[in-house]
Amino acid sequence: MRYINTIITGTGSYIPSVTVKNSDFEKNKFYDEKRQRIEASGKEIIEKFKAITGIEERRYASDDLNTSDIGAIAAERAIKDAGIDPETIDQIIVAHNFGDVRKNTIQTDIVPSLASRIKHRLKIENPACIPYDILFGCPGWIQGVIQANAYIKSGLAKRCLVIGNEALSRVLDKHDRDSMIYSDGAGASIVEAVESNEIKGFLSSSNASHTKEEAYYLFVGKSNFPNSDENIRYLKMLGRKIYEYSISNVPKAMKEALDKAGIDISEVKKILIHQANEKMDEAMIKRLYRLYGKREIPENIMPMSIHKLGNSSVATIPTLLDMLRNDNFEEHHINENDILLFASVGAGMNINSFVYKY
Repeated sequence: MRYINTIITGTGSYIPSVTVKNSDFEKNKFYDEKRQRIEASGKEIIEKFKAITGIEERRYASDDLNTSDIGAIAAERAIKDAGIDPETIDQIIVAHNFGDVRKNTIQTDIVPSLASRIKHRLKIENPACIPYDILFGCPGWIQGVIQANAYIKSGLAKRCLVIGNEALSRVLDKHDRDSMIYSDGAGASIVEAVESNEIKGFLSSSNASHTKEEAYYLFVGKSNFPNSDENIRYLKMLGRKIYEYSISNVPKAMKEALDKAGIDISEVKKILIHQANEKMDEAMIKRLYRLYGKREIPENIMPMSIHKLGNSSVATIPTLLDMLRNDNFEEHHINENDILLFASVGAGMNINSFVYKY
């Protein structure tokens, strides 16, 4: 029997050139949400931040590059890795949150869409190649893959380019401690229909959305700095709320995806989870295994890039996948037929997950 599988045939990423270490924030004046000065020293604040998040440094895009620019670079690398003609791409699906924000501005630019800009930069002439954006919070790249799979399985597309790109450094409030979490980056993948004698690739998925009080756990708000311009807005979050929400709900979505695929947690070789916060990610994995009655977590199950790259939102998972496929981790490798579990959580609040047989 022949199967039409949804396969990731190529990946590419762009890790920005500007490295920002934790020590670079030591002289920042930090204020809380009530605009009260935090009296602890910069060094104390940074040490506590690293202990919670695991972040040592992060990457920012250089002044001359916007979100769509780094997305296009990652896309070019994914196309080359897959060895395809870009004119054969049916859809370009681009996940982001803020569009292009030029350095030293705070204005979002999404006209035309980032997907259209990337198609233009790739010099794709095919009018049947449809570019569009996804605004889905940090789970945007996963949602793009889920959509690509739906189009492929329905017969409406054969080959999609799915990109996650973001430049959060352009929308940060430097007086907010949470600003140290965020970073810039881009990851891309070619997702296409491949005929085979066995079922491989994309196996199943799950989604969840909670939009009562949870809708504004991540939002755009005024600076923490006293007497700042009330009309200028920055990325903000309710960290404790997000942590509690994530560890309660993400493991359920991950288990749901595994259950749909008929796969037990013991078969999973790697879990690629959104690189949001080291402690939070570890807590979610523990909760997942406990849903299966297991307290022991296998070694090297969860590759992490957050220590050096920070939280680049939609770019974290596709960048992580590209690093894995290129053996950039000494202790993490993926082999043919390995079961991979992908999951993310972010603004909305939105959660998604999918199971993949490599």
